[in-house]
Amino acid sequence: MVTKLPKTDVVTVGVGWTGGIIAAECSKAGLKVVGLERGRNRRTEDFSMKHDELRYALRYENGQDLSRQTITFRNNSGQRALPMRQFGSFLLGEGVGGAGTHWNGLTDRYSPYDFEIRSKTIDKYGEKKIADGLNIQDWGITYDEIEPYYVKFEKMAGISADETPLRGERSEPFPNPPLKGTPAMDLFIETTKNMGLDPFVMPAANNSQPYENPDGQKIGACQLKGFCERFGCEYGAKASPNITVIPTAEATGNFELRPNSEVLEILHDGEKATGVLYMDRRTGERFEQPAEVVAVTSYTFNNTRLLLASNLGTPYDPETGRGTIGKNYCYQVIVGTDGFFDDEKFNVAMGSGGLATALDNFNADNFDHTDHDFLHGGSILMGQYGKRPIANNQVPPGTPRWGKEFKNQSIKYFNRHLNVYTYGACLPHKNNYLDLDPTYKDINGYPLLRMTFDYSDTDRNRGHFLNEQTKKIMKEMGATHVSENEPLEHYDITSYKATHNTGGVIMGADPETSAVNSYLQMWDADNVFVVGGSAYPHQSGYNATATLGALAYRASEGIINYSKEGGSLV
Repeated sequence: MVTKLPKTDVVTVGVGWTGGIIAAECSKAGLKVVGLERGRNRRTEDFSMKHDELRYALRYENGQDLSRQTITFRNNSGQRALPMRQFGSFLLGEGVGGAGTHWNGLTDRYSPYDFEIRSKTIDKYGEKKIADGLNIQDWGITYDEIEPYYVKFEKMAGISADETPLRGERSEPFPNPPLKGTPAMDLFIETTKNMGLDPFVMPAANNSQPYENPDGQKIGACQLKGFCERFGCEYGAKASPNITVIPTAEATGNFELRPNSEVLEILHDGEKATGVLYMDRRTGERFEQPAEVVAVTSYTFNNTRLLLASNLGTPYDPETGRGTIGKNYCYQVIVGTDGFFDDEKFNVAMGSGGLATALDNFNADNFDHTDHDFLHGGSILMGQYGKRPIANNQVPPGTPRWGKEFKNQSIKYFNRHLNVYTYGACLPHKNNYLDLDPTYKDINGYPLLRMTFDYSDTDRNRGHFLNEQTKKIMKEMGATHVSENEPLEHYDITSYKATHNTGGVIMGADPETSAVNSYLQMWDADNVFVVGGSAYPHQSGYNATATLGALAYRASEGIINYSKEGGSLV
């Protein structure tokens, strides 16, 4: 039996950053919003002094329950996909706040080049520069058009930063000054400046001072005690949906939060959505929630899976290139160099999730690609995130991986180890995509999402180039021992890299090549807005969260306008 509930103006599928932003903006505008979140409710007090690495960082208590729903994975379509039974390359969030609860806080804007990557590449290098098989396309929006929404996100989150060279023009300064630097960061800055590069302190959502945002929500000052990534912040100093947009939505009286509510399908009549079908995970009861607007605001994978399971939109076919749902899945090319210093010590147990120095000299199209066999690049960072005692025990090359010598070396180098790494771009390839697995199902009987992904040749070339840059920097910093370059033969889903999954419901200006328009409104159902990293036509060389937030603010504006006038917004 399915219980049909009273109709609401907007229902969100997920209550993390995107669902929280849409809930806040739409409820402030007077719309009635229901937020459905499949995980439990979480408040700041839930994270009070829980610096438990085993519980949260290794047993993933803040993560998705993979025994209920996971993905299957293969490198190519000739392989059999198998379920991901435990977390590896990325961490999927679950619960109120989503992955925005346990993110690090690194906050990048994408480059103007990203939003018009195809046009700008052809204008500068010609169409032949785009390798066969790459599905790169413009986003249907320019940097100048999205810039005001970046400002909204940064003000809401209290982003702490100063000048950021080689990035797009800003209409307003950052709301807070940058986080304090450290001796290790000073070494990186001095070294890279001497190399003719342009380092800066990363924009961070870990606030450098107490801050009250435009909605009246207060964010604390970062205590630089680490335990950010994979953890909620007990000080309320890391901007998360739990302390910003969700309380703002609740204060309006127009928002109803329903945790433990797992959306199973988007209900529709072939042209418009009529609402969603969801299940109370505590009782198993099923409900129909009618709505004027359905905002699909869950993580990249679930956004795509939900549309496919609901027969909404046309699935992507890698053989013909037709269809858009599941198209342009991208991850990120992350490589780096470890350095071990015999004559210097750094207090690396102290830090913050967003405390880092970075440079963009090898990102986007900030350097000439004429003689390179790849496009785009990546940001290069050195962070001081707060080393943890169990997993952070790097040792110099040649050290045994266990035993007495490993123990001695890991203790010796705990405060003598630094890492320079890159968030490298990943460009979409026709053979990388998401679809429904024909064999495996979730706990509710729905097909799991299948991920088919491997690095393309251009991804590997980009990764090798960026790895060489990180090694040069580490050697110039004076490391006694330097790690070898990381292999990039095939993507490995088992070892952690970053929770930056994008694509599957991509945005653009043409319904033939994109699933949603620049307001993230579906071409095939104009009262469905699909908001999140799933909208990115490619993965840039930056952390993805700020762009996700900016697009959520733009989608909120679109939903509010749609509620007044209806129809396509583009």
